[in-house]
Amino acid sequence: MYSPPLDPDTEQRMCAHHARAAEALDVRVEPGGEFWGWAGRTLGAPARTGTGAPVWLRLVSAPEDKALGKLWDGALDAQHAFGDLDGHRPALLAVHDSVDDGTAYRAELSVRVDQPVLSHDPILQQDLQLPDAWWTGLAATLERVAAGSTDRAAVRQQYMERAIPEFVGIPALTISCWTTAHADVHWANLTSPLRLLDWEGWGRAPEGYDAATLYAYTLLQPDTVAHVRAVFPVLGSPAGLAAEATMCAQLLQTVARGDNLALADPLRAWSEELRRRFVTASAI
Repeated sequence: MYSPPLDPDTEQRMCAHHARAAEALDVRVEPGGEFWGWAGRTLGAPARTGTGAPVWLRLVSAPEDKALGKLWDGALDAQHAFGDLDGHRPALLAVHDSVDDGTAYRAELSVRVDQPVLSHDPILQQDLQLPDAWWTGLAATLERVAAGSTDRAAVRQQYMERAIPEFVGIPALTISCWTTAHADVHWANLTSPLRLLDWEGWGRAPEGYDAATLYAYTLLQPDTVAHVRAVFPVLGSPAGLAAEATMCAQLLQTVARGDNLALADPLRAWSEELRRRFVTASAI
């Protein structure tokens, strides 16, 4: 969760359009629960339908000529592809689009998730004690996602060919298996009971990409990271090497830009492990 945008005009504009979307979708926003995205690009809030059902109203904005593609249509595409994943994904109930003064707005009305996320930071800051059923449910849910069919791309080969040599120090690997991934499985997108949030960026990725993502954001917590490895045996295997190298490269790139600095040392240690595994695999 981010603070309201520093620019008061952006805050006022987003609040006004959020209120208009609530009116268009015939819901009543509940005060005090606003949730801002980066730089005021998104604004979400709890609301209720005319029958009193709890819902979540999220507004996203973009320049009109950029209001298209993977991120813009992610939630809607995910609803069509997966539904509510047996209750593990908040169902999208309605969408309302509008354009004003060169800016496009999309309002997404979803089933409200009342459970708090497991971490307010994507990087896990303390070990978690989660029941075995939660882990089993997560693995099964990601297996269902992986089996889905889509032409959306979460990771592109061109990126891997550029970033893996630069940040991990090994050649980009040939991908033998592409699967469908949520592509943003971190602790600020997970709840208990299990709900998997934020479906903007889902699409095709190397096998094991979701497991590698969760592993990366757990690196500061040794007990939980061991649990992640146990639940997702693709980690550490030859089949998972490409996904792990991709995620490691992505986060080391953010470190180079000054973000996720708490992960810098564990990521460098992970990259050393990946280099050793690559050498071993190449020698076979």
